[in-house]
Amino acid sequence: MAEETIFSKIIRREINADIVYQDDLVTAFRDINPQAPTHVLIVPNKLIPTINDVTKEDEPALGRLITVAAKIAAEEGIAEDGYRLIINCNRDGGQEVYHIHMHLIGGRPLGRMLASSSQI
Repeated sequence: MAEETIFSKIIRREINADIVYQDDLVTAFRDINPQAPTHVLIVPNKLIPTINDVTKEDEPALGRLITVAAKIAAEEGIAEDGYRLIINCNRDGGQEVYHIHMHLIGGRPLGRMLASSSQI
């Protein structure tokens, strides 16, 4: 069994967070260290540590992450200009909390996602 995370406590509302959406499959809340004017984390309510741990049974929740992201982007007024969805996996991928979460980031031009290959 995966270890409980801070996100598990936010989902159960044991820790205060600015929750912008919650249903039976996912919870979305504002990032406490936003990287853009809109920065919302969308997490499955079921604790899945990494993308590598996803099973076929998780597909409905992971699909809901995408539809909820689009809904929130529209509500935040960033859908037309654009936004970025990011899921990090494991240490080298930048994952810090081992509970799958998708970052919805927007509200300003975000630029290139990665350095060009000449900078690697």
